[in-house]
Amino acid sequence: MPAHRNGMIPNAHLRKDWQKMIKTWFKQPFRAQRRHANRVAKAHRIAPRPLGRLRPVVRCPTKKHNRITRLGRGFTLHELRMAKISRTEAKSIGIAVDHRRRSKSHEAMQANIRRLRVYKSKLILFPKNPKKVKKGEASAEECKMATQLAGKRIMPLQKLKFTLDPPQVIDPKIRKADIYSILVDARSTANKWGMRAKKAREAAEEANVIGKK
Repeated sequence: MPAHRNGMIPNAHLRKDWQKMIKTWFKQPFRAQRRHANRVAKAHRIAPRPLGRLRPVVRCPTKKHNRITRLGRGFTLHELRMAKISRTEAKSIGIAVDHRRRSKSHEAMQANIRRLRVYKSKLILFPKNPKKVKKGEASAEECKMATQLAGKRIMPLQKLKFTLDPPQVIDPKIRKADIYSILVDARSTANKWGMRAKKAREAAEEANVIGKK
């Protein structure tokens, strides 16, 4: 800020002792190694249970990114209800729950319900008491077959592969068409369809009244 009138010239030492204020990130590689070691230790500790939780498939917000699918925070209560899984049971068998999310698309909701059913069909539920195996729990032979899931995510998304259409021969009629006039006509129709519909309705009512007379 410049000096005002005959005041004192400002001389603020804003960069004094900057060595004390600076922050470094030299420990980032070691922290990455430590997180990896902790994940490996946890995997050995909870084996054969997986490390993560099952996540739903959701679409990114806004019109720009809604074509992209990704893994969300958790399944809605309605999706769990449709898959016949309670909220407490979902948390106990490794399913993430998000009570704030709402399913606004019927197709996305059905896809997540199918995802829950497939996960439950592949799930091997260890019995709490091996001597008293309850309904839905795995037997001793099935428990021996259980292996820990490799990878960071349970049922990860498959990458979509797109193929380009072969080149097509343009029809001569389409090549000779006046695209500008077609767009102008379409824009005019979109802007005036209400007025034209009103005039047509009034003309039909007037013809009906004249016909009755």
